[in-house]
Amino acid sequence: MPDTYLPGGARPRAAHPTPATGRTARATTAVGRATRKAAAGGLALAALAALAAGATLAAGPAAARPQTAAPAAAPGCSAAYTIEQKLSTGTTWRMCWHYDGRAGLVLENVSYRPKGEAKPIKVLNSARLGQIHVPYDDGRHEYYDLTGETFGQDLQPLTPGECPGGTIKTVRVPDGDPRPRDVKGLCTTTRSRGHAYRMHDYATEKVHQQQGRDLLVYTVNQVGWYEYITEWRFQDDGTVTMNVGATGSLSWGDYNARDGRGWPIGKGAKDYATSHSHNVFWRLDFGLDGSSRTKVERYDSTVSAPARRQEGPTARTTRTKVAKEFADDHKAYRWWRVVSATGKNKDGHARSYELVPGPTTRYPGRGFTRHDVYVTQYDPCELFASRNLTCAAGHPKSVEKWVGGQTLTHPVVWMNVGFHHIARDEDQQPMPVHWQGFSIAPRDVTAMNPLTPKDLAWQNGHWEWRS
Repeated sequence: MPDTYLPGGARPRAAHPTPATGRTARATTAVGRATRKAAAGGLALAALAALAAGATLAAGPAAARPQTAAPAAAPGCSAAYTIEQKLSTGTTWRMCWHYDGRAGLVLENVSYRPKGEAKPIKVLNSARLGQIHVPYDDGRHEYYDLTGETFGQDLQPLTPGECPGGTIKTVRVPDGDPRPRDVKGLCTTTRSRGHAYRMHDYATEKVHQQQGRDLLVYTVNQVGWYEYITEWRFQDDGTVTMNVGATGSLSWGDYNARDGRGWPIGKGAKDYATSHSHNVFWRLDFGLDGSSRTKVERYDSTVSAPARRQEGPTARTTRTKVAKEFADDHKAYRWWRVVSATGKNKDGHARSYELVPGPTTRYPGRGFTRHDVYVTQYDPCELFASRNLTCAAGHPKSVEKWVGGQTLTHPVVWMNVGFHHIARDEDQQPMPVHWQGFSIAPRDVTAMNPLTPKDLAWQNGHWEWRS
């Protein structure tokens, strides 16, 4: 396939450490989001003051109190901050975790070991939420739930019924109320996802089927009326799915949208719930095979009408090696992958992970929400896609301004998934969970399906019928 290169200029960057940040105020949650505007503003001022003072919002391994016996330590963390799960289908996932006072749960050193692999395969250096941006359709209110509201501080305790068959870990919330506080708020459990595969073998008339199994890791954080379920799903085939589910309550303080920007709630046409958007960002720092020097490629296919005696249209796929920072959008026949710089599978193919966007409604109202994917050169202070408060003064505060054309030697992927919430009668009371998210899927990480049964393991590449 022919290779091309995306152009780009350079942006100046100063070297800055990641300053510790903090807050000294907590917004009121017993009223509607609109009435908390002033509180949120004071919270942001308090955060900036704490930033200058050097307070911290990050809860490291020394802070939390695990409730159960911990597994052996993963690289880079103690046993208490290791999540390790061998799924019944044979794949083992392993990672470190800590809790950040703004982003909430942060996962690090994520690896998995499928059946047949001699050692774990590292996938991610870190994975975390990058922002939840909530603008209202009437233009009167706009919220940044991670860096302008109380997302991190309001971690919710979970009951055993919310973590069926799993373990609830205790998390030290670094700036709670009272602060700090311990919350039994991190669930790790496993769950069936149905068929992983099904195959009728015509040679033997045998049906091969496997029910897939996932490791789920999740927390619940409250912001005003909303409760966000932040879910990380690790499949036994190596796929990772990141989801945020919004639930809780509609804000009755905002039942005032009679200007055509809302939807009638309740009897008649008296109360109109204000429509709004949820623009969720994730920040992924890949470390495939233990190296941050990953490469990024984009693939596009064009479909041409049938020519000559062809039975149908033809499709031609081209690869673009992306050498510099970029912003891009999901479209038909376009996809991206992050490629290992060091590792290959047993077939000699470079290991990679494909970005798989989920359904989205792209919000055009802000520069940082106008694209589905951003890839930036790693900078330790660039942690939030918008209203980023962790860089030195003068540094741009949103992701679209970080895409300045630097050469990618350590790429960081930012995924933006939007949802336009036009309320309905069924949203009360309580509000059903509406999910938004995306996946990363292994591409050539293993030579075959890691769940392949033994009697099919010989069918790799060209094969012939066996008698």
